[in-house]
Amino acid sequence: MTITRDLAEFAAGTKADEIPAEVIDRALALMTDLAGSAIRAAHDAESSPAILAMLERLGLAGEGPCLVFGMSRCFGAGAAALLNGAFGHSLDFDDTHADSSLHPSAPVVPAALAAAELTGASGLGMLAAIVVGFEVCCRIGMALDPTAHYARGFHPTATAGTFGAAAAAGRLLGLDAAAMEAAFGVAASQASGSLQFLENGAWNKRYQVGEAAMKGLMAATLAAEGFQGAKEALEGRHGLLKGYSDDASAERATAGLGTVWETMRIGVKPYPACRYTHAAVDGLLQLRQAHGWAADDIARVSVGLHRNGIALVGAPLEEKRRARTIVEGQFSMPYAAAVALLRGQFGWDDYDLLGDAGAEAVAARVDVWNDPSLEGLRHPFGATLKVEARGETHELRIPDPSGEPETFPDPEALARKFAALTRPVSNSRDTDWLSLLGGLREAASVRQQMS
Repeated sequence: MTITRDLAEFAAGTKADEIPAEVIDRALALMTDLAGSAIRAAHDAESSPAILAMLERLGLAGEGPCLVFGMSRCFGAGAAALLNGAFGHSLDFDDTHADSSLHPSAPVVPAALAAAELTGASGLGMLAAIVVGFEVCCRIGMALDPTAHYARGFHPTATAGTFGAAAAAGRLLGLDAAAMEAAFGVAASQASGSLQFLENGAWNKRYQVGEAAMKGLMAATLAAEGFQGAKEALEGRHGLLKGYSDDASAERATAGLGTVWETMRIGVKPYPACRYTHAAVDGLLQLRQAHGWAADDIARVSVGLHRNGIALVGAPLEEKRRARTIVEGQFSMPYAAAVALLRGQFGWDDYDLLGDAGAEAVAARVDVWNDPSLEGLRHPFGATLKVEARGETHELRIPDPSGEPETFPDPEALARKFAALTRPVSNSRDTDWLSLLGGLREAASVRQQMS
């Protein structure tokens, strides 16, 4: 198979007018959604000061041509890609592609934005590059097989995301197919991202996604300068699919390439936590509203999840019930359930319940188990619920969480999410972001439009 070359030819050769208009529009909506998360995280995420201080200490935070959402000054391209990627992913409120179980915008959009500002690209040119990056990383994520990739301890947003970032940036840097293949060869050496952060609620997850955006930009720039990258970076004897998965399906990387747009299968998150918690939260909010429950009415909640969900948000259960840091809360089904039952909502500001005795008392009544009926389905994000309340038992199955392509939020809903995130930290510049982003498709210059 020649999937590396096929993806390189697609990334380099697909013309903007060959991408359906609705796919371009979806890319802009997803970019806008990421920007809202990044603006809030630049101010509020507890990991952001350390990342900025690291760049300052290493002399990498100097002025440059590239914007960073939520910051009052511009940076060099590499630093901007890193910061936008890390900030965009820090709240765990960014979009998700179900079939690859990864977050496409956080690595791809920052690399494309920085490359567009470097090259003077148009808004349409940048959005086409973002689409190409989405297609590449989502397809590589599917080929890796998310379950097998997770079982190896890898974080697909950071691994496959590096290739998506390289594809988006490489297109804007004018790479032909051979140079794009070289960029992928470099990306294969840079693709990394460990799930070990789950053990102590560490900040690695945020940083490694920002690093994927930066490394993809670096790989593309090396290729633009004539650097020779490895051939067959994906399917080769030591390629990504063999080294990072025990059950890769290489054909998924190129099936329907150029006709089936995975970009349209990316969903937007309604809650700032791991996507595997969302279907259960949807169901609990629905049941709470229908029956008028208070949290004290709940005797027991049993949540059935796909095994990927168990690995991320359900085990070890006793530790998940005692989430104390934001990262621990983002990856705790019991905490998400407790918030939903206590507050009737779940937004970024609801992490103030971490360590709260009442929240932990509710979380202690939440069980999580592997539901085999959720295995083998196209989407792994569903949930089954069994709730004992007021002496009655209620059961509910939620096949997919809200925000998936079939229930993709309309522009007004996206604007409300953006405002809820940015309003608490807004200043005169932040209030212009929605209009600036909204005009990108027609903009002759991304740099001029966003300045």
